[in-house]
Amino acid sequence: MAGLITMDDLTNEQIINILDDATRLLPVAKGKLFLPLLQGRILGNLFFEPSTRTRMSFETAMKRLGGEVVNLGDIKNSSVVKGETLFDTIQMVDGYTDIIAMRHPRQGAAQYAQDSARVPIMNGGDGAGHHPTQTMLDLFTIRQAHGTLEGLKVVLAGDLRYGRTVHSLSHALTRFGCELIFASPELLKMPTEIVSDLRENGANVIETEDLLGSINDADVVYMTRIQKERFADEDEYSRCAGAYRLHADNLADVKSEMIIMHPLPRVDEIHASVDSTRHACYFNQAFNGVVARMALICYLLGVTVPIDVESEGGAL
Repeated sequence: MAGLITMDDLTNEQIINILDDATRLLPVAKGKLFLPLLQGRILGNLFFEPSTRTRMSFETAMKRLGGEVVNLGDIKNSSVVKGETLFDTIQMVDGYTDIIAMRHPRQGAAQYAQDSARVPIMNGGDGAGHHPTQTMLDLFTIRQAHGTLEGLKVVLAGDLRYGRTVHSLSHALTRFGCELIFASPELLKMPTEIVSDLRENGANVIETEDLLGSINDADVVYMTRIQKERFADEDEYSRCAGAYRLHADNLADVKSEMIIMHPLPRVDEIHASVDSTRHACYFNQAFNGVVARMALICYLLGVTVPIDVESEGGAL
């Protein structure tokens, strides 16, 4: 059964339908209702890289809907350290579960896993490649704030070279006619092949090193951290570290409805002074990982989300 490896696995109509399901599931995600749509189903969490939000939101999503979760846990305590291949690990977990969420340091690993599995694989990040489940929660957050995904002006800032979240998100936003501004240091520019592909698909893309000069007429500012773990050269990282820092003082002239997003964790690219502004959206964005992944799991397992969740769910 097909999973979600890149955003190309979903049509625009399917994206909107999943986001509509997520909207209906909000009271379940918030713990106000219990709706056991996934009772008897098991999610396998395979995280070969560190994760907090992605792993925990997958687990929360499954449990809020009555399902169960099995975790690979620390790979130091798994058969991976004994030399077990990814293929063999997938074959094993495939037999234990109904659906798998996977994060892996190697780009392309998620597609390899899907080719090896019978159950759907949800790509929770493959190296510097793609992170489509993050994109789904990002799209949910943007639509929640603006009521639409169409025709928005979005600034993507920071580490665009290694940032898999922005790689997936930029492709999705292009499909909804958004204008994209890529603000990054020269060393961390969006890969040329991605920019070319976006433009070939009709995207209006502007590349700049000037973040603050780009935010005043933006609808969304999507910040990312400089990912030290992706750099092979410590000196190269040092030249980029701290390149962009957004402070509340920088927001005086921005649109009142502009939102600031971040896939987290942040380091120093968003000052704490921003947290109390109307623009800060990153903690709500993190919560939205639960509801977006609830809807996505239901979609991939062929489980219908009721139109009237309130009448179907039970009070807690």
